[in-house]
Amino acid sequence: MTDGQRKKVGNSFIAWRFFLVCFVMLAVFIALAARAAYIQIIEPDMAIDESNKRTLRVEALHAQRGMIFDRHGNELAVSVPVVSVYADPKALDKSLEQKVLKAARKQGENMELLQKDQAELDKRKNIVYQNDPRWRELADVLHDSQSEINQRLRDDPSRRYVYLKRQITPAVANYIANLKLSGIHLLDESKRYYPAGEVAAHVVGFTNIDGEGIEGIENLFDQALTGADGRRTVRKDARGREIEVLDERERVEPQDVTLSIDQRIQGIAYKALKSAVLSYKATSGSAMVVDVKTGEILAMVNSPSFNPNNLTNAAPHKRRNRAITDLFEPGSTVKPLAVLAGLEYGSIVSDEVIDTHPGWMRVGGRVVTDPRNNKEMSLREILKKSSNMGVAKIAQTLPKDYLVRFYQKAGFGEDTGTNMVGESSGLYRPDRRWSDFEIATLSYGYAVSVSTAQLARVYATLGSGGISRPLTILKQSEPMPGERIMQEHNVKAVVEMMESVFEKGGTAPNAKVDGYRVAGKTGTSKKAIAGGYGDEYVGYFAGVGPVSEPRLAVVVMVNEPGGDVYYGGAVSGPAFAEIMSGALRILNVAPDLENYATLEDQESNDV
Repeated sequence: MTDGQRKKVGNSFIAWRFFLVCFVMLAVFIALAARAAYIQIIEPDMAIDESNKRTLRVEALHAQRGMIFDRHGNELAVSVPVVSVYADPKALDKSLEQKVLKAARKQGENMELLQKDQAELDKRKNIVYQNDPRWRELADVLHDSQSEINQRLRDDPSRRYVYLKRQITPAVANYIANLKLSGIHLLDESKRYYPAGEVAAHVVGFTNIDGEGIEGIENLFDQALTGADGRRTVRKDARGREIEVLDERERVEPQDVTLSIDQRIQGIAYKALKSAVLSYKATSGSAMVVDVKTGEILAMVNSPSFNPNNLTNAAPHKRRNRAITDLFEPGSTVKPLAVLAGLEYGSIVSDEVIDTHPGWMRVGGRVVTDPRNNKEMSLREILKKSSNMGVAKIAQTLPKDYLVRFYQKAGFGEDTGTNMVGESSGLYRPDRRWSDFEIATLSYGYAVSVSTAQLARVYATLGSGGISRPLTILKQSEPMPGERIMQEHNVKAVVEMMESVFEKGGTAPNAKVDGYRVAGKTGTSKKAIAGGYGDEYVGYFAGVGPVSEPRLAVVVMVNEPGGDVYYGGAVSGPAFAEIMSGALRILNVAPDLENYATLEDQESNDV
């Protein structure tokens, strides 16, 4: 290269251009560094939020509701998988807008003008929506009207969450998923199913559509049955692969509940009670079976009942657990208590003879009567013929306060111990002033109102030989703690007297319990109305069996039987016998009626 050429090359360097380029590059690097510092140091939250939106995922760990079992492990309430359909109207509206703009772009329209014309844009979005047949298919498969679906999806595009249908079947959910509709999502849930249906409806109760317990055991143990959902927070990459677990909260597993109910006995009791209510055209009825040795409730039924799997026809009066809520004057079913009070106080003895002549007497200006003049009667005959005169005269031998407190000690006026929602403690005021006539009526079941559960507890006390235990609806590994409130020999004497109810001349000779000695008592009481008593009756039958070694207490109540037959022995007696007989056989209790054949012949003649 010549000197002239070198000089020409050297002169081609322009200093200001070099410095300009260096300045621009430095400025770019300073700007990038400043921006990075601003994003990462001064305002890092926005970048973190944007990153989290793309990479963080929160997974819910659902805890299904616990199960409810009977005492033998048979399911009374289970959770089955279902799916709910919900919509995101805002996402749907955005999808429709994209389709409109895409079509306009293909037609060569001015996109900016179209986006500014909101009325025209909304019009075209509705056309696209209406022309898509998949929305009509969605309405059909959900068994809903097209107008209703349109209203939920299109009336307010700003909404983000709208339920279309709760608890659909997996098959319907799969069909909806295949439609691939924008803004339509599926949510896995569970639905409560009750295998026993109406038979155990009042005991088990039911949940609402959100899985919250509303009635019965579902409500009583709602917190234990529900548990708590867990949560798992993870970070995923662009391909959806899990790369980091940021937080994990384990779910609290729900508890299962095992009831004292024996589903077999529950079924027998419900069938017998429903038959009695229908046969005698009664308004309602309830029945209970209690294990006298443990205090466990083996059956609690009501009629009318309802189907907890379909509450469409479940009117409020059908959902009420009448066995613990409804109160009635128990009538003659409490006469054994009056006899027992006399034996406990010592004013009478077991072979006492009471003179009821002439079949009526005036007490405190009012009259106590028997249907006929029975003259002199033993205690056994008083219970056999259900004599008001007999127990009223026994009550006259006792201090008022003693009889009133004796009934209170037996369990009247207090809860039975089940803690079930809606349980009533009855109407009994032991601390008020009692007139002579009220004491007389108290001895044969008036001036006090009790529930079927309370009466069942009283008879369980008789069956246990005088030990009062709270009732329980939960299966127990040990008997409920009890308190002796009556002397065993007096209780056994009265229980044996109550066998006479089934004999010729008793109030329930046709209520057969084949093979077993059973002690029972009928009861028929008028229903109180404003200012006195009306023309409606309540028929009771309560008893324990077998007498040789009592195992069960059974109470049957039939409310307002129609027609001319309303006595407890007639309307409730057959149901009592069916329940007691079936339950004892299910529990493998050996028959204790030695002269069974002879007694059967005698009862046949009585009919």
